[in-house]
Amino acid sequence: MFAYASLQTEVVNPILVNIMRKIIKVNSLVETTNLAFNIGKLLKGGEIIELISDLGGGKTAFVKGLAKGMGSDDEVSSPTFTISRVYKAGNLELHHYDFYRLHHAGVVAAQLAESVNENHVVVAVEWGKIVQGVLPAHRLKITIRSTGENSRTFVMEAHDEKHKKLIENL
Repeated sequence: MFAYASLQTEVVNPILVNIMRKIIKVNSLVETTNLAFNIGKLLKGGEIIELISDLGGGKTAFVKGLAKGMGSDDEVSSPTFTISRVYKAGNLELHHYDFYRLHHAGVVAAQLAESVNENHVVVAVEWGKIVQGVLPAHRLKITIRSTGENSRTFVMEAHDEKHKKLIENL
């Protein structure tokens, strides 16, 4: 396991809302990649990860580490202009969506709906506000806050056991 700059875990009133929240602060791109790599190693398929941040916040860099952790040798790049990309990782696939350029999800929402129901697929979504109706409540929501040129704070929230297991041992 890699060390991170700072770590804080809290369970937010688990009886009422059943959310696990973990906050991790990193100080470099390498630490960001390592964090995502560690999560990627734990993925088994069927997980949905929503990435939230400002433009240039580190979402695609995070997905690069995620793919490497899953065992993919594919070159990961931002799907901003293609909307989606698929990366192979052994028996798994990583479906990476970026809805930044869309005002309406249209047919891509149907594609996303299919992906989130595939057991061998891990879904990573950037700029997912327009597909909130398609994204299931059972997902890992990661908000990335820029705190410096390369430093970031990752606020991870999981509502179900499958996604809680991804962050509880980081």
